[in-house]
Amino acid sequence: MKNELLHIGPLTLYGYGLMIGLGILAAWILAGIRAKRQGRNPDQLFSMILWILLGGFAGAKLLFLLTQWKNLMQYPSLLRYYLSDGFVVFGGIIGGIAACFLFCSRKKLSFLSWFDFLMPSVALGQAFGRMGCFLAGCCYGKECHGSLSIVFHNSDYAPNGVPLIPTQLYSAFFDAALVLVLLRTDAVKKKNGETAAAYLLLYSVGRFVIEFMRGDVERGFVGFLSTSQFVACFTFLTGLFMMIRLKRD
Repeated sequence: MKNELLHIGPLTLYGYGLMIGLGILAAWILAGIRAKRQGRNPDQLFSMILWILLGGFAGAKLLFLLTQWKNLMQYPSLLRYYLSDGFVVFGGIIGGIAACFLFCSRKKLSFLSWFDFLMPSVALGQAFGRMGCFLAGCCYGKECHGSLSIVFHNSDYAPNGVPLIPTQLYSAFFDAALVLVLLRTDAVKKKNGETAAAYLLLYSVGRFVIEFMRGDVERGFVGFLSTSQFVACFTFLTGLFMMIRLKRD
């Protein structure tokens, strides 16, 4: 609800940036603990996470720019603003997966094994990220006058003084619950790829549903679906294909 948390002279600590940083740290710690238990190479883990972070941020930014292409065509000067502000989570997921695949291919590692291993950490990082969205007021919900609504007063993104659906909190709770499901799935899986498939299936469904409650039109639309709902259809089908293929093999 308050993005500017602390002022130290000319420096400002922003809630969104803080939560993103904490999310990366929490994801890294979880991966480190699990890597030690599974006997994975810590140096490989460190390098892979750096690749995934770079790929994730690049993918999130690229998909955001694609959602804003009409504005950019009309007002090219907006590019400077868009380069410093605005991300789409699904773009980050796709970019991170692509970076993981490239890293595994280069190091001759099992992509599906590492894909499974990293999914709980990814979901944990997303949970922190959504809390950052809540503090900043971005990714806000539609107007709602129920008892669970929230009101922003100093947001640069959400409409201030209007009761809204707390979609950021819904997303954060969903992502946190997904961490537990994925940890359990990875512990009992029979084949590499099952945890990754579960993530793609469950996250796609959860994101698709929550998008109906969102009120920020800046995220872009493809027909009557938001950009994220459109992408979620493909990630769901990918997860479904993976699950069916694994069950048959």
